[in-house]
Amino acid sequence: MLKKIASKETKISIIGLGYVGLPLAIEFGKKYSVVGFDISEWVVGQLNKNIDPANEVASEEFEGVDVEYTTDLERVKEASFHVVAVPTPINENNLPDLTPLLSACKTVGKVIKKGDYVVFESTVYPGCTEEDCVPVIEDVSGLKFMEDFKVGYSPERINPGDKINTLTTITKITSGCDAESAEDIAQIYESILKNGVHRASSIKVAEAAKIIENTQRDVNIALMNELSIIFNKLDINTFEVLEAAGTKWNFLKFFPGLVGGHCIGVDPYYLVHKAKQLGYHPHIINSGRFVNDSMGGYVAKQTVKKIVAADENIRHSKVLVMGITFKEDVSDIRNTKVADLIKELESYKVDVDVIDPYASKEEVKKEYGIILKDEPQKDYNAIIVAVNHKEYKILDEKYFKSLSKNKGILIDIKGIFRKKINEMTYWSL
Repeated sequence: MLKKIASKETKISIIGLGYVGLPLAIEFGKKYSVVGFDISEWVVGQLNKNIDPANEVASEEFEGVDVEYTTDLERVKEASFHVVAVPTPINENNLPDLTPLLSACKTVGKVIKKGDYVVFESTVYPGCTEEDCVPVIEDVSGLKFMEDFKVGYSPERINPGDKINTLTTITKITSGCDAESAEDIAQIYESILKNGVHRASSIKVAEAAKIIENTQRDVNIALMNELSIIFNKLDINTFEVLEAAGTKWNFLKFFPGLVGGHCIGVDPYYLVHKAKQLGYHPHIINSGRFVNDSMGGYVAKQTVKKIVAADENIRHSKVLVMGITFKEDVSDIRNTKVADLIKELESYKVDVDVIDPYASKEEVKKEYGIILKDEPQKDYNAIIVAVNHKEYKILDEKYFKSLSKNKGILIDIKGIFRKKINEMTYWSL
C-alpha cells in the first residue's frame, strides 16, 4: 500500500476537512497525492481559495501540496487509502451522536474497492469502528471486511490553537484489523511524522486510549472545580492554594475552569455510554461530568450574588462577558460552556453583552442565539473575563473600571488578574 501511494499509483482520501482532516490532508499532500472530500460546498470553496474556515491553517501552508478539495464523490474513487475525520458529537441527552460518522461510512461504502484501507480518526467508544462502522461499509459496498477491505484506527490529537504540539510533532497511535494492516497503516503515518507512532495491539485498544486521554483530564479538572467551590466557602483563593500545593514535586497541575470544546466536554460521555451497555455505571466519570457541566451556572450565580451584595437591582443590572470561544486564542465555539453562563445570567433578567475578538458573529448567533457586540459599552455592574484571550491578558484595573458602574465587580474565571485588582470587587474560581 505504501509503495502504491508513494509512487502516486493511487491516492489518499480524507473524508471531512475540518480541524482534523485539513491538517492531515496538507501533510499527506506534501508527499503524496490526496483527495480531500467534504459535503459542504462552502468549506470546499474556501479551501480552494487557500482559506481555512477554522483559522488553524495559514494560507501559505496550502501552497505546493498535492491536494484536491472536492464535493465530488467520483474523485474519491481514485484513492485506496481512506481516512475518516468527521465530528463525533453528543446529543441533547449527552448520548453519542454517530450520525456524521455513519454518514461518512456510507460515503466510503460508495467508493471503496477491493484491497482498499479505511482508517478512522474520529473519537469513538471502544468497539465502535468494528461493531458500528464496518457493517455500514459492508452493507453499502457489498464487500466483505478482512477479505475485500481492511480497517484501522488512528485517533486524532489535534489541539486547536496549539502551534507546538502539531500533527507532525506528536506521537500518533495507530492500529489495524490484522498484523499486515496494522504495519501498513503505521508506516504510512510514520512517513509524515517526526516522532513516529505507537503501534496499539488492536483497534479497541487504540479507541480506548483516545477516549481516556480526555476523560482523565476531565476528571482532574472536575476535582479542581469542586475544590474551588469548597475554597470559595472557606473564603480562600483556589489559585493561591494550587500555587502552594504545586511546590510539591509530584503534584499534578490542573486548574479550575469552564470545560467545553469538542473533546474534553464530549469524549467521557462516549465511554459512559459504552460502560452502561456493558452493565456498569461509571461513578467517577459521571460525577466529573456533572461538576464540569454545572460550572457555567455556578459562575453566573456567584456573579449575581456579588451584584446583589453591592445593593444593585439584579433585574436592571448589566454584565459584560469577555470571550465566548471554548478556549483562548481560537475561533472554535463548539460546546463552549460560556453559553451556559450567559443563559443562567439571562434567567435572572440580567442584561448581558458579549464580546470576543476571535469568534464569528454569524456562527455564535446561529449556534447559541447570542449577538456579539463589536465593542463594550459603559456602566456595567460586573465584568466577567470568561476566556483568557491574549488581548485580555494585557488589560489592567483602570480599563475595567472605565467600563464599570460605581466601584465595579470583576469576575476572573481563570485567575489571571489575581493580585492585580485593588479597588474593584474581585472574584475568581
